Amino acid sequence: MNRKFLMGLGVVVVAAIILATSSLFIVNQAEQAIVLQFGEPKRVIRDPGLKVKIPFIQNTVFYDKRLLDFAPASEEVIASDQKRLVIDAYARYRIVDPLRFYQTIGAEALAQTRLGATISGSLRRVIGNVTLAQVLSDERSRIMEEIRLDVNKAAANFGLDVIDVRLRRADLPEENSQAIFARMQSEREREAREFRAQGAELGQRIRSRAERERTVIIAEAQKQSQILRGEGEGDSVKIYADAFGQDPAFFSFYRSMQAYREALGAGDTTMVLSPDSDFFRYFANRGGVAPAAPALPVPARPAQ
Repeated sequence: MNRKFLMGLGVVVVAAIILATSSLFIVNQAEQAIVLQFGEPKRVIRDPGLKVKIPFIQNTVFYDKRLLDFAPASEEVIASDQKRLVIDAYARYRIVDPLRFYQTIGAEALAQTRLGATISGSLRRVIGNVTLAQVLSDERSRIMEEIRLDVNKAAANFGLDVIDVRLRRADLPEENSQAIFARMQSEREREAREFRAQGAELGQRIRSRAERERTVIIAEAQKQSQILRGEGEGDSVKIYADAFGQDPAFFSFYRSMQAYREALGAGDTTMVLSPDSDFFRYFANRGGVAPAAPALPVPARPAQ
């Protein structure tokens, strides 16, 4: 009897455990749950804690209630100025109405597919109404907010709240980029040639002006030097004349000494002069007076 009692007690315990595991479930802080009965939603549970359901006929579906990130694939769109752009965007959203989310989408993996299609359509619609310059300017924040509002309006039908939509990158396609870079390079090279030509022209003007000023300055300097030299030579002649007038003998002696120094100063000087030359008059007489020449005999007249 004891054995049967223990077996019965064991069966009851196992049944109680199975019943408890089938009727109790835990909702953590980052989740929200929907209780389904034969696939039909019965309750939406948003608060965390230990919850109860009818075992075997009810089951639960859990959804994340945290802020979720989604980065769709890059999209190539056309702006209003017919420029093709490759847009790389991302979105942040959360499930705010799990019941509607379950009824319209069902699974979180499918939500990103639907959200990606919505973002793609909104990008094409909004970017198609602005120019490339606006996308790359300060108006980018306004454009992103317009895209977010458009996406959020469509996502609200799925029980989603789109918090933010950002354009991480807005570039030209690779083939367009290469063509634009080549055109930019040619434009910069043309501008560089123009700047070099303008610089060469300005440099030539500066050099010509400097050369002209140099010629004028040199001419003025030469003119002034000639004037000063003439004045100096005039003063020199006057001084020499005054000195010669005061003592002609000393002046003659001084000039002769200068002539001796200039003529006989070099050791290799060879001169062939007569000893009676006036050049050596101070060698024969300190006074510089040349000796008197001997009288020549007068030839006799023939008799008549």
